[in-house]
Amino acid sequence: MDLAKMLAVLDLITPLSSPHFAEQNGGTEGGTFRIWRQTRTGLLSYPLDPDAARAHLAASVYLQMALKPHIIHVVGHTEAHHAATADDVIEACKLARRAIENALRGQPDMTADPKIQQRREQLAAEAKITLDAIRSLAAPGVEDPLLDAATLASAVTSGILDAPHLKNNPFGLGVIRTQIVNGQCLAVAAHGQPLTEKERLSKTRKELS
Repeated sequence: MDLAKMLAVLDLITPLSSPHFAEQNGGTEGGTFRIWRQTRTGLLSYPLDPDAARAHLAASVYLQMALKPHIIHVVGHTEAHHAATADDVIEACKLARRAIENALRGQPDMTADPKIQQRREQLAAEAKITLDAIRSLAAPGVEDPLLDAATLASAVTSGILDAPHLKNNPFGLGVIRTQIVNGQCLAVAAHGQPLTEKERLSKTRKELS
């Protein structure tokens, strides 16, 4: 579901792009914001076995092509074992290039999968709940809470923006629990029941009160 996640991200940021600004202002005023799509394979997703890592690199780059990236950041397949050498980088780029060429020759539209679309819509809707919660923290007179450092800091300390690895961090809560369910990274309750974003935020507020 990584594809659905990034499609949701694009849905959320596309209104910031210049053509959309121009359209909202009657075609007379356009912003200068341009979206460049850069994709990469997650460093920690690589297996240790070198053959499996090569396959993982090729498969992940092929998947990334569904987003029609402007830039592909090739992460060396050896990174789970050692920092990539010059030869490793060359080999990784050859693997990535072949996957890119295969995709450009006629890749099926993986974004059209109904499950991907359903998850995409769900993630975008849940993210808007998170953004509204952040905005609610802003002090009077703050023009844009999402650009205000104090508001964003409060979003972290209050647990609106949270992650499991923030546990024992002096600035974050780290109370959120996550679990992979059918390829989806979900917030879950103590016994593994999935939580909606509204439920998670409500639960966090109760725990802090």
